[in-house]
Amino acid sequence: MAAVLKYMRTKEFRDWICSTHFWGPVANWGLPLAALGDLKKDPEIISGKMTMALSIYSLLFMRFAWKVIPRNLLLMSCHITNEVAQLTQGARFINYHYVMSEEDRKKYHVKLVDEELHKHPEEYPEVKAIAHAPPYSEQEIKAEVEDFDKHYKVKKDTSIKTAV
Repeated sequence: MAAVLKYMRTKEFRDWICSTHFWGPVANWGLPLAALGDLKKDPEIISGKMTMALSIYSLLFMRFAWKVIPRNLLLMSCHITNEVAQLTQGARFINYHYVMSEEDRKKYHVKLVDEELHKHPEEYPEVKAIAHAPPYSEQEIKAEVEDFDKHYKVKKDTSIKTAV
């Protein structure tokens, strides 16, 4: 610990902390943090093209971070994290749009509406949520989802918003 504190008082450390080798990767961490935050969101709103673009971007910058002298391991770790997150998002996108059957997608939608509506009923004032505690009957859930779909929809580029 004393050695680390001693190093932090050196000119070499001050030069590094004031350079783009530090602040560039720190600012760049916004990408993987956003991607990690999106892992729990509905796969219907994932953009396949953007996921592929960000995956290629991170691959290229991983190589850059390794080849630049001195090596920028902070940038490298940022892009490794982003690459893993983007590949996970890509797998979710492919699974949802190309592997899941239409019936499975409908079940997923019902589950999503049920969870969202009962976790945050105040965000969906147009929908009358089921008033009693679970378990719910299939007819109740179906009526609730139909009511939800009538007033709200999942757009490709956003989260759940009011339908116009």
